[in-house]
Amino acid sequence: MMTVLGCIADSHNPWLVLLAVLIGCAGSWVAIRLFLRAARTAGVQRLGWNVLTVVAAGSAIWCMHFVAMIGFDPGVPIAFDPTVTVLSLLAAIVGAVPGFALASSRRWRFAPALGGAAVGLAIVLMHYTGMMAYRVQGIVSWHMGYLAASIAIAVVFSGLALHLVVSDDRPAYRYAGGCLLGLGIAGLHFTGMTAFQVSPMLVEGVFSQPQALQALALAVTGVALVIAAAGVASYLIDDSVRSESQEQLRHMAMTDSLTNLPNRSSFNERLDNELYLADQMGGKVALVGIDLNRFKEINDLHGHAAGDRVLVILAQRMRSLLQEGEFVARLGGDEFVAIHRLREGSLLDFLSRLETSLFAPIQVDDWEAVPGASLGVAIYPDDARDKSMLIGNTDLAMYRAKSDMLKNVCFYEPSMDEAVRARRTLASELREALESGQLDIHYQVQTSVETREIRGYEALLRWQHPRRGYVPPAEFIPLAEENGLILQLGEWVLRHACARAVSWDPPYKVAVNLSRAQFAHSDLPALIQDVLADTGLPPARLELELTESTLFADRERSLRMLREIKALGVSIALDDFGTGYSSLETLRAFPFDKIKLDCSFVSEVESSPQARAIVRAVLALGKSLDIPVLAEGIETQGQLSLLRKEGCDEAQGYLLGRPAPLGQIVDSGQISLAAVADKLVHP
Repeated sequence: MMTVLGCIADSHNPWLVLLAVLIGCAGSWVAIRLFLRAARTAGVQRLGWNVLTVVAAGSAIWCMHFVAMIGFDPGVPIAFDPTVTVLSLLAAIVGAVPGFALASSRRWRFAPALGGAAVGLAIVLMHYTGMMAYRVQGIVSWHMGYLAASIAIAVVFSGLALHLVVSDDRPAYRYAGGCLLGLGIAGLHFTGMTAFQVSPMLVEGVFSQPQALQALALAVTGVALVIAAAGVASYLIDDSVRSESQEQLRHMAMTDSLTNLPNRSSFNERLDNELYLADQMGGKVALVGIDLNRFKEINDLHGHAAGDRVLVILAQRMRSLLQEGEFVARLGGDEFVAIHRLREGSLLDFLSRLETSLFAPIQVDDWEAVPGASLGVAIYPDDARDKSMLIGNTDLAMYRAKSDMLKNVCFYEPSMDEAVRARRTLASELREALESGQLDIHYQVQTSVETREIRGYEALLRWQHPRRGYVPPAEFIPLAEENGLILQLGEWVLRHACARAVSWDPPYKVAVNLSRAQFAHSDLPALIQDVLADTGLPPARLELELTESTLFADRERSLRMLREIKALGVSIALDDFGTGYSSLETLRAFPFDKIKLDCSFVSEVESSPQARAIVRAVLALGKSLDIPVLAEGIETQGQLSLLRKEGCDEAQGYLLGRPAPLGQIVDSGQISLAAVADKLVHP
């Protein structure tokens, strides 16, 4: 070791040695960085990075060797063979190719170490090829011990360097790997130069030009720095592009593509952070669930493109009102969510700003919309112990707001949990009721006002719960709509009503209500045809009742559906007439066979001149359109007499007959059951 240090101190120019070491260290660092980039890629990209790696590494190694050689003073005139010198550069670059390729492949555990050893052999090949280009005036001999040591140093240190950086990606290991590779290069060179011994044989007139050689060393250093800078630049450019791409991908992953608001993933991340801050600082966080009220109507009337424009405008409004500690995201469809970090009096102001933005009119082309929204609010930690409970309680408050027409904003209350649990239990029991035969159909008679003759019966679904007793339809029908059971219930009623009506004598009509969910299905006409075929009920004896709101969702599709149903021979009645928002247009556009006047008008017909005027107008409208009118909710003789005087065609209500099981109607003698084959087909 002392001999190597003595060689450096006594036989080398210290400035050129320092310069050579700097070149070696810089080149090693650049080579390691480029090599790691190659190891993380594949295919053509790996090939490209490997090329940059071997060019940068080979050039730096060769430049260090050449500068250090120029700084070596053997005590005799020197010169360089240009051909062999160039060959030594090629040896460094080409020889490093298989080593770096093997080290970056990771085909087996020791591949990096073996690849590094191969790189060390390339360094050895370069060094001693360069020594062959070194011309001195003397006899050259080699100390074989130092020569073997130099080879071992290059192979061992290079192998350790690449194994270290591949095994651990931490920055400290990258720097350590660069230092080991630099030590391997420097150790090889100076140990090899110690092995190099010259016995002078001076020839008169031959001399060296130290100034020219030093200038050449500086030029070589400049070339080395340019090559290293090119490698660093390519790395930084790729790193910058990679960072930009990752940021762009993150933005895409965390942002709603339509509204450019944060999406569900971004919301979850932000909420986690806000709850953590609240825990650490003893603060509170309000979570606001936002669900648009009339968005489906906008989509149905004006198309999805118009609906998207409304969402974009609302998103811009909400984004513009945000202040410090506030956040709004779109979760999907017409559902948004907001986070507010509570300060004294700040929550009500935030909710007021949200309401203003959501209820202000939106002008789109030639039409105006006021979407409105239902807002549910829950506060952490007052209303919830954790994130999941906070989100759930916010949803409960939002659903309460949607069900209350007088409130736009509803705050969470503990009683909501009890109500929801009760509804969920009832929904589960309704599913069981459908499967276990707890459901039944009651029939309410429909009669002629003038003659009191029976015209038909309306089939009404009833549920007799084994523990709760009678459950009103107003309670379980909305549950069925919320839980997706309404289609099964609707088909069950249709099949059973038709199957039982087949045996009636006289063969009265049976009226069956259609829900909005049933009417939304394109296979409804096919279902009706199947039920009629399965039960054997003549189509003329089936009357289907539906409301204006059912038709309003998609008028063109509704008209097409009604025509298909009427083509089967089934009659159609417009239920709850007078409570909608486009009754006259509905009557003009759709081929109804009957109008059912809503009971709200009939109940006031004796006491309210306005109600009486409306009833009179509806009856006159029905006569002018040649559509019979049935009045619902007849409870007094006075109501019936007034309707008879005004020329009403049919009536239905408690005065004429309450809904009753089929057996009770048969016992009363209103109908009898003929002996027919049972054609009931269960859905």
